[in-house]
Amino acid sequence: MSTDRLKKLQQFLAQTPNEPFLKYAIALEYLKLEEDQQALAQFEKITQEHPLYVGTYYHLGKLYEKLQLEEQALPCYKRGMDVARQLEDHHAFSELQGAWNMLNDELMDD
Repeated sequence: MSTDRLKKLQQFLAQTPNEPFLKYAIALEYLKLEEDQQALAQFEKITQEHPLYVGTYYHLGKLYEKLQLEEQALPCYKRGMDVARQLEDHHAFSELQGAWNMLNDELMDD
C-alpha cells in the first residue's frame, strides 16, 4: 500500500496540529500499513491529548487484542464506554460494550 495518503495526512496535521480527527486518521493509516507500533503510539497519544475522541478507544482496544495485550484492551474498552456514555453516543457505547463483552467472555473461557 502506498504511503501517499499518510504523507498527505501528516502535512495536514502540520497545518492544524491540534486536530484529533487527523491524528486518528493517521493512526488508522498506520494500521492499514501494518505498522502496529506506530498506530499504537498514535492511538495512545490521542487518548491522552483528546480523551473525549471516542472512536479511538475501539480501535486501540482491538489493536491491544491483536498485540495480545488483553489486560490493556479491557480497561480501554471500559474507558471508551465511559466517554461514550458521557457524550451520549449510544452507537459508540454499543460497539465498545460488544467488544468488551466478547473479549471478557473469551478470557473467562480460557
